[in-house]
This record gives sequence, C-alpha cells and structure tokens, in this order.
Amino acid sequence: MTTDAKPIISLQNLNVWYGRFRALKEITLDIRQKAITAIIGPSGCGKSTLLRCLNRMNDLIPSTRMDGQVLFNGQPLYAPDVDPTEVRYRIGMVFQRPNPFPKSIYDNVAFGLRINGFRGNLDEVVERSLHRAALWDEVKDRLKQNALTLSGGQQQRLCIARALALDPEVILMDEPTAAIDPIGTLAIEDLLRELSQQYTIVIVTHNMQQAARVSDETIFLTVDTDRAGVLVEHGLTRQMFTNPKDERTEAYVTGRFG
Repeated sequence: MTTDAKPIISLQNLNVWYGRFRALKEITLDIRQKAITAIIGPSGCGKSTLLRCLNRMNDLIPSTRMDGQVLFNGQPLYAPDVDPTEVRYRIGMVFQRPNPFPKSIYDNVAFGLRINGFRGNLDEVVERSLHRAALWDEVKDRLKQNALTLSGGQQQRLCIARALALDPEVILMDEPTAAIDPIGTLAIEDLLRELSQQYTIVIVTHNMQQAARVSDETIFLTVDTDRAGVLVEHGLTRQMFTNPKDERTEAYVTGRFG
C-alpha cells in the first residue's frame, strides 16, 4: 500500500442528520484502493453511520438526510441518476452478526447473483467465492446443507463469500468479529489481509489491537460538544498508533479515554 495511491472513495464536507440530531459533522477524507482502512472511536461517534454512507445503506433509515459529497471512483454516489441497489453490488457490506439466509450454503452464495439475473456458471462463481472466503475446503462436501448449521466464524466467512460473489470493488465491514470466538476472529483477520490484495476494505472496530493488526490506515472519530461525530485524525495505522499527531488520538489508542 502506498500513500499516494488513487482514492476510490472521497468524502467532502459530509454531514449526516437523523431527524434533528446531527450524527456526522463536516467529514472530509479519502479512502485508498486495495488497502484496509479501520474506523475507530468511542461509542456514539458515528462510525457505523459513516460506513453506511459509503454504500447508501442510510437511505433505508427514515428521517436520515445528508449534505456534502461522497465520490466513488470520482463520481457522485448520491447523484439522482445513481441506482442505490447497483451501488450496493459494487460496495458490499458484511454486518456485525453473521446473517446467513435459512437456505443451503450454496444458495446463500448464489442468492445475489440469481436476483440480479446472472446467466453465467453459478457453480463456478460459488466455488470461487468460497475459495476467496477461505471456506471452500470446510464446506465443499456439504453445499446443500443449511447454512445455519455452520459455526459463527464459518457463517461470517459465508457472508463474506456472498458479498464476494457479486464481484464488488469495496467491502464494508461493521465489527465483523464482534459476535464470534477468538479462533474465528483470527481466521477472519487472516482472510482480510488476503482479500486486501484484490479489494478495498473498510472495517469498523472497537478493538484497538485488531485495528493495529489488520489495517493499513486508520480513521479516528470522536464527538464534539454537540455530540456530533467529527474526524480527529486519519493516517497510516502504524503512525497513528505509535506517533499520533493529535493528543486525543493518543489518549484513545492508549486506553486513557473511550
């Protein structure tokens, strides 16, 4: 990862409200291609709100409004002629709790392709996606079994495979290891490092050790006096964890507040 790499997503003076409450205030930053960017900060600072802005998931929440710009590959993500569903194919999302459908392992991976009218070789895409999610060897002999029979860590990797099947450019992850055990967590972290060779990954995490282990860059948000989320610092992870520019960053990553 090089710091002069072209940004795939740019935010310019982004503000987000839920009704009268301002959740994010004047956020400006770039997210680099084929790198892992961690979003950290205390509870209530708008980490998940920021993540959902990146693929228009906030459109689904009543009373949400925003101003400012979100650019994806240089194009306005919120332009009137942009289809939010198409955005979510190109910028996939994995949630905190594994959420496989009550269908077979195979049908979970194939689901998005089918509803999108995919006419290619489903078997090939399902196998490739499960390989990319480091799950194929564990499930190749039971693809017709219900996905809910998998362990929590396996279910989360299945959800990653389901996102990968649509061939996104960016994968958003909202605390993807919060609901799984330490062994599953390490498997997901190893997977993220592999996937970052091909995909841009943005991950929200409360775990400072995880952010330090897996990310190339880190975004630190906190709240201002109005309880709005504001950007404190954004930079290379190793720099932010060893020599942060802002004393608030140092206080947070060392556990003195938050």
